[in-house]
Amino acid sequence: MDNQKVYGLELNEHTGCAHYASSLDIIAIKFKCCGKYYACYKCHEALRDHPAERWEPKDFATKAVLCGHCGHEMSIEQYLFCKSSCVHCHSPFNPKCALHWDLYFDK
Repeated sequence: MDNQKVYGLELNEHTGCAHYASSLDIIAIKFKCCGKYYACYKCHEALRDHPAERWEPKDFATKAVLCGHCGHEMSIEQYLFCKSSCVHCHSPFNPKCALHWDLYFDK
């Protein structure tokens, strides 16, 4: 996976975790506050001792979303407009992840 370390609880080979582990739960988000990839916000809460910071629109060109299938890093902007599939390998992502975007991204 392009040597990107992903943190989380009970991680599987595609970045699924104890909280989200369906076959579509294959993305990890780099958290602005610590610059590390986590499988989900719940994993970040469990493993870090600081609150999560959201990415601001001015930062949306930053590569901060990792496809757990192919290891491609996408910019936040690419991820927000990719229609729930990797821009590189086209593997589908869980469309319900959009329900949590406000935890990661400030719009």
